[in-house]
Amino acid sequence: MPVLREEIGYVLRDVRQRQGRTLREVSHDARVSLGYLSEVERGQKEASSELLSAITAALDIPLSVMLREVSDRIAVEEAVQIPDTIPAELAHRYAQQQQQQQGDGFSRGDQLANR
Repeated sequence: MPVLREEIGYVLRDVRQRQGRTLREVSHDARVSLGYLSEVERGQKEASSELLSAITAALDIPLSVMLREVSDRIAVEEAVQIPDTIPAELAHRYAQQQQQQQGDGFSRGDQLANR
């Protein structure tokens, strides 16, 4: 069973190392102690959402990108398939809605303008 703090730490360390940055540089930019950042990266500390925002900002990556990488890693461990595209059912439903709206003589722009 994956441990969230460990997966977050792995991703943060991986991003930092791919950037060729040191713990000291990132801890300074994130305004967090070097020791604490090291513990977060090793999965020994649970980082608050504020701290994660500061670290991802220091790494110049969106928080959502980091969380997506964590989610993908956990899904692999759980053997869950992650769709890279819109599921066929949703695409079909969307196409039907578009046809229906066009048949009514309304475009998406018309709908927004009439709000």
